[in-house]
Amino acid sequence: MTFPTAPDSLTTEWLSQVLGQPVESFSVKPLGEGVGILGLVTRVNLVGEGCPKTLIAKFQSPVVENRAVACTYDMYEREVAFYRDIAPTLTVRSPQCYHVDYDPASRAFILLLEDLQGYAIGDQVAGCSERECEQIVRTLARFHAETFETQAFETIQPHNSEAQVNGMQQGFTAGWPVVQTLFPELITPQAKAVAMRLPDALPKLLSDITRAPVCISHGDLRLDNVFFADDHIALVDFQAISKSAPEHDLAYFLTQSPSDQVRNARDWVALYHEELSLCGVTYDIELSRARYRQCALYFLCYAVVICSALDLANERGKRLGETLLGNALRSIAELDAFDLLT
Repeated sequence: MTFPTAPDSLTTEWLSQVLGQPVESFSVKPLGEGVGILGLVTRVNLVGEGCPKTLIAKFQSPVVENRAVACTYDMYEREVAFYRDIAPTLTVRSPQCYHVDYDPASRAFILLLEDLQGYAIGDQVAGCSERECEQIVRTLARFHAETFETQAFETIQPHNSEAQVNGMQQGFTAGWPVVQTLFPELITPQAKAVAMRLPDALPKLLSDITRAPVCISHGDLRLDNVFFADDHIALVDFQAISKSAPEHDLAYFLTQSPSDQVRNARDWVALYHEELSLCGVTYDIELSRARYRQCALYFLCYAVVICSALDLANERGKRLGETLLGNALRSIAELDAFDLLT
């Protein structure tokens, strides 16, 4: 291994070498609670002429159980591939990558990334404004247009991998009874009646949304992974990228991050399709609406898996659960998406 695999392995010599500027000294601090659960995310403060004042260093998780989850879903490999192979081809803003190293044998990695301290960080509990929602939807369309029906990036797998299907089936089956107990006021009679059919429907559902045309999907497009500037946004955290329907990201974001008021303020699928068309992509809007509906149903799995594991003694955890699960179930009701299970 020729690169640091943990913060205490960093040295001024190594940092100077990979940054191409002399680093005289540095200090490392972990980022806030809840950041980098499946990896270790730190802020590195640097002293040296010509080098960045700060950067973000990401490593594999020191927690064995978290590391095992990340490895099951190839999450480290995906993010390494994004910054090494995909990001340089895109115009959509993401943190600049100063350096990336990866060891396939141990699956250890290091990413040195730009620190976006001048940006405002999105908050899934707080939601977003209609203007911010439009920024995200238009940016998503541009992001997807740049990899629409791409034949490149062969290491990026379709979203319907065996691990993904099995993980969501098991996670939903275990989590649905838990969320019914934790959030009974959010569970509608229709959800109670048909939701447990979702695990059996997942193989076909995921097969449908990974059928061409597909693009590179971010995979975890929620407000916590969006950084706002005045005239643009930046996307972060690419551990879940895959080849999937464009509506994959659109539905995950719209059905779980904005408030009901913002979600229903406009026809966001039409706006997304308009921006995609402006980017030169020819794509049937009725197919887009149908796949959006399928994805909205599928992402109930994410809400259930996350909410069933929340610590409700933590006020933010409780509010996050109410936001995720409530938004997801109301979105499904608006789209009559449970009808896909009948």
